[in-house]
Amino acid sequence: MARLRSVPDRRAQRGLRHPLLVILVLAACATLVVGGDSVAAIWQWAARSPQDKLARIGARCDPLTGRFEVPSERTFRRVLADLDTDALDAATCGYAADVVRGTAPAPRGPARTLWPCGARGAARRSSRRAAQHAAEHPAPPSLLPAAAVDGKALRGARTEQGRVFLVGAIGHESGVLLGQRQVADKRGEGSAVRELLASLEVSGMVLTLDALHTTKKTARLITDELHARYVLILKGNQPLARAAAQALLASPDADWVQTTDIDEDRGHGRTERRTIRTAPADDTLFPQRGPGLPSAPRQRRP
Repeated sequence: MARLRSVPDRRAQRGLRHPLLVILVLAACATLVVGGDSVAAIWQWAARSPQDKLARIGARCDPLTGRFEVPSERTFRRVLADLDTDALDAATCGYAADVVRGTAPAPRGPARTLWPCGARGAARRSSRRAAQHAAEHPAPPSLLPAAAVDGKALRGARTEQGRVFLVGAIGHESGVLLGQRQVADKRGEGSAVRELLASLEVSGMVLTLDALHTTKKTARLITDELHARYVLILKGNQPLARAAAQALLASPDADWVQTTDIDEDRGHGRTERRTIRTAPADDTLFPQRGPGLPSAPRQRRP
């Protein structure tokens, strides 16, 4: 026992008062349950958390007051900034994907959660919009799960090299981020998307990507290795495939009555009419697992 007492508390010497796991759990709960989108919002939610919840996650207990404490906002900011972002993304996005698939329980907060200013109203409006959209556009029972893959510049974030670009995969129905990667700039999006998709479990899903990723290399990865399907946009970067698709779909409208759908929408001072026409295709046009070649010409009217 004397020997044990002589060992110094190295965590106390370094000033390590809060375990890393506690900080990550508090940040994850504040983000997933409440929708906190800043370090200040994360810290505010953590500081208002009930004592029994802090005890369950193993928060530090002050020996003088007997109360469980949470890290300061400065500690949250410093720890989150020093994390391995790729490892954190893999862990958090993997858990979110498990929640969407129903293999993991969804996080639940207290019955009377103290939301950040304006967050409660925004959450309610988002729920109403989702319910209204589901009622007006019910999904058919045979609809496959889908995810959108795209790259964006992260507003307000910069590194020594310049702006921060991310590529991510987001579920169509839930809006859950399934995974993301940081790229040096827009020119590195193609390879980053393939690396991202290779790390995800997307078997049986439909992946939608913009024209930048309409390449046979990406299509073969989706169909042959990931066992998924895709919806790709044909533009000038694939002139031969685009010309072949135009020739395949070019004929009178009367020949396409059974495989055509037209939808009109008003917004931004104009009316948009979207026409989708499908036709069977084989691997000579583009790598694919099943039949179906979509075309979506758009007409705009004032």
